[in-house]
Amino acid sequence: MSFYYKTIIQSLSIIIFLIIAIAFVTLLERKILAVIQRRQGPNVIGPFGLLQPVVDGFKLLMKEPILPNNADKVLFAMAPVISFFVSLLGWGVIPFSQKAVFANIDLGLLYILSVSSLGVYGIIISGWSSNSKYAFLGALRSSAQMISYELPIGFAILNVALLAGSLNINSIIIAQRYVWYFIPIFPVFLIFFISGLAETNRHPFDLPEAESELVSGYNVEYSGIGFALFSLAEYSNILMMSSLNAILFFGGWLPLINLPFIPYSLWLAIKILVFTILFIYVRAILPRYRYDQLMNLGWKVFFPITLAYLVFTLCVMYSFNLYC
Repeated sequence: MSFYYKTIIQSLSIIIFLIIAIAFVTLLERKILAVIQRRQGPNVIGPFGLLQPVVDGFKLLMKEPILPNNADKVLFAMAPVISFFVSLLGWGVIPFSQKAVFANIDLGLLYILSVSSLGVYGIIISGWSSNSKYAFLGALRSSAQMISYELPIGFAILNVALLAGSLNINSIIIAQRYVWYFIPIFPVFLIFFISGLAETNRHPFDLPEAESELVSGYNVEYSGIGFALFSLAEYSNILMMSSLNAILFFGGWLPLINLPFIPYSLWLAIKILVFTILFIYVRAILPRYRYDQLMNLGWKVFFPITLAYLVFTLCVMYSFNLYC
């Protein structure tokens, strides 16, 4: 029984930590956007506005949930729960240090790819069950976008797996102790980062939430706790993509400078924070793509480049007898 209690405590600790981190990522985004746009950000609730996410959370919890007419009420209520639950599943295999990992499985990368592909179900169910043409169009856009950009992300991950000779995430990190992978496969890293923006429906690829066209897209009919769960799922996915960028290309918990008084988990947190800030900066400085441009970029540019680079990496490793 102690094993089950330990598992439950570890799971709850991960979920609570993620919810707190997500709340303050929203505050960080609002602060950075306010600085870029030369305006005041949240600065009233708590010192320097630090309690603003807490107030926003209570506000959404107290709002009345509204069900649209003729909506499928069961699926409408399940959709945000599915999205939020799926966004948490991948964190079970993320190693914060060599030993600080919930489940150190050999097929960790394959597991992350599998659970990330499930995120589209919550979105498509929300759009269909809302009985709204704006929500349905946003859901279709989002599902097509996520499926399209999973292909270059998958090929980029295969490049990393070939170099490391393993799908175990800890093994991939340890394999970068001499050189981080963003150096030998820098084009793949760029494609992975840009595809991560599209996979998480972030600017400049936030076509499912295009306010000028779809009035917020698939979540337009949601209020209160449903809207909050979709928001939590989105920012959890942003943190997940930031952690994958740090793990696959920047050595994960490996230190930039070997300082014994800084724990490995802090190095990973710093790298995740840097990529999260990059996500926010991209939102502030780039205009939104058209949907046809988004699809062309994914299928006609990123897909063939990552596939060709995968073959090139395999050929180079085979020629120099480096294939594991």
